[in-house]
Amino acid sequence: MSDYVNNPDEAKEYYPRYRLFYIAVGITFVLFTTRLWYLQIITGNELREFSEKNRIKQNKISAPRGLMLDRNGKVLVENLPGFEAILSPQYIENLEVTAGALGPILNMEADKIVQKVQKSRKQNGLFAQVRLKENLSREEVFRLKRIRLDTPGLEIRESIVRYYPLKEDGAQVFGYVAEISKRQIPMMNELYKDVFFFEQGDVIGKSGLEETLEKDIRGKDGLSFIQVDAHGRETITQTPNIYGEQIRDQEPVHGNNAVLTIDRDVQEAAFKSMMDNQRIGAAFAMKANGEVLAWVSTPSFNPNDFSTGFSSQTWSRLVNDPFKPLRNKVIQDYKAPGSTFKPLVAVAALQEKVVGPNTLVAAPGVFMFARRPYHDSNRNGYGMITIFEAIERSSNVFFFKMGIALGVDKMFAYINPMGIGQKTGVELAREVAGTMPNSEWKKGAMGEEWQAGENLSTAIGQGFVEATPIQMAVAYNAIGTEGKVVKPFVIRKIIDQEGKVLKENFPQVVRDLTQPQKTGIQVTTETFKIVKEGMRRVANGERGTAKWWKVPGVPMAGKTGTAQVMNFSADQIYASCIARPIHMRHHGWFVAWAPADNPEITVAVLAEHSCHGNTGAAPIVRDIVQAYFQKYHPQMIEEGLKQQNIKRAKAPVVAPTTTEGE
Repeated sequence: MSDYVNNPDEAKEYYPRYRLFYIAVGITFVLFTTRLWYLQIITGNELREFSEKNRIKQNKISAPRGLMLDRNGKVLVENLPGFEAILSPQYIENLEVTAGALGPILNMEADKIVQKVQKSRKQNGLFAQVRLKENLSREEVFRLKRIRLDTPGLEIRESIVRYYPLKEDGAQVFGYVAEISKRQIPMMNELYKDVFFFEQGDVIGKSGLEETLEKDIRGKDGLSFIQVDAHGRETITQTPNIYGEQIRDQEPVHGNNAVLTIDRDVQEAAFKSMMDNQRIGAAFAMKANGEVLAWVSTPSFNPNDFSTGFSSQTWSRLVNDPFKPLRNKVIQDYKAPGSTFKPLVAVAALQEKVVGPNTLVAAPGVFMFARRPYHDSNRNGYGMITIFEAIERSSNVFFFKMGIALGVDKMFAYINPMGIGQKTGVELAREVAGTMPNSEWKKGAMGEEWQAGENLSTAIGQGFVEATPIQMAVAYNAIGTEGKVVKPFVIRKIIDQEGKVLKENFPQVVRDLTQPQKTGIQVTTETFKIVKEGMRRVANGERGTAKWWKVPGVPMAGKTGTAQVMNFSADQIYASCIARPIHMRHHGWFVAWAPADNPEITVAVLAEHSCHGNTGAAPIVRDIVQAYFQKYHPQMIEEGLKQQNIKRAKAPVVAPTTTEGE
């Protein structure tokens, strides 16, 4: 054996093998060293972060959104504490089993949970947490805690729930919040790149003031860190990093509060009246300086449902409702204003001296133009009347003649500066401009010349004319204030948590119609006074179309309107509206201000498919005006009631009915 080992000749034949062995060992050493260098030096930070993610869970602490307060400090939108169910996908061992366990507790289909997690994994990666359900009930929290130890990745987290105490009332103006969509993330990050960073799971304002005020009322989110085991369950509360240093939580910063011009009492009165009268449409009230007092759109929805989550059936019901509860009718429903348009035409006719205050004009029941009959709302007509009576009794034929004399371009020159056919500039998004036609508009929109007969329908607020309730309020307010076109606004100021004012808005007069306008017109105060007197008679005259809806001690001035939703044959014009299917019934309008001589509040109500303005919309305007004066000028109401009682003692009151005209 020793001879074999010590024989150098025989050992030489193994040298090549030794050399290969040494090379293999050397290469292996180099590979291990290179790999170790790569892992520690090149990817060390990345792997360290991966390790931290597995060992230390970082949770975002959502910052409370700022409150919305009314003009007197009453809460309109607030926050409530709650709980939410969260899943961390990287810790889930069997998604189907987990979904099967959570489904019955959360009242969710297991398949929907699986789809939600898989969608999040695909869009946001493995480590993105998935919010399964918000605003958990006590029973749901209790049942989830019982299975939590056996459900890796499940977390029950304290949350903040946005709460709207008025519920359906004002939902379109206050808006709602919901989780940000994937499409919105890059858009929002670009829009607020110097202020916020948005990611999946964040809750943002989706509509209304929640959307408008995102930058002001959104707080700064905080962070908390917990140490977890391999299943994602918390192990200790003291959380050092891999260097042994304590990781400190970052507290969230509360968002700023928004003080609105809304008056909660007037807002509630407006909504209650719309509900009591079972009206579809919109009610809008503002002070003469443009401060919005009430904003109602019906049918409505409960924004709390968006905060807490709702079924697909509920969503389907909202989007398929033919009367569009998600639509903000105050600024988005542009309808023919009907006879509420006549006072605006009256301003143009007086200023252009087509008529004077005492000019008598024949107003028969039927007016022939180009061999075609144009009917009045009263088939017997009104005889010889002045502009005061034409407004008070709402004569179509009188205004047919004004339309012919003026022409559409002259009507546009006066009425467009009042706010019809242009956005008011109120803070909420997606306001529409409506339409105030002229010959140039028709040529551009339809490629056709304006026809003389179209002047007649335009003069009574039909045809191509379309206006929103907020536009009608601004236009009427301009008449009431004798020329001041104001910009309506709903955000009064932004304040921090200590009450310090950060931003403040003030009333703004956009145009003064008594001064020369771009359209070449200028209106005298005398013209406005004449029109105001006619509108005062609408609510207070013996034959006024809104005479039944007085507020004790507070004289109103306004105009009722009935807007047809379709054309009817001559034998159907005077048929009963209420007997028609609802989609064929006329829309009812009433726009008014009070007091009649010196406006303090202006109200516009659109009651869709209510047939008449004097019975469909006027009662709601009356209720809103009464709520305002009962709160701010109760002595006027009291004095009015005394005078009313004296009159009642002398003569019985006849129940209100649909009067002639509107």
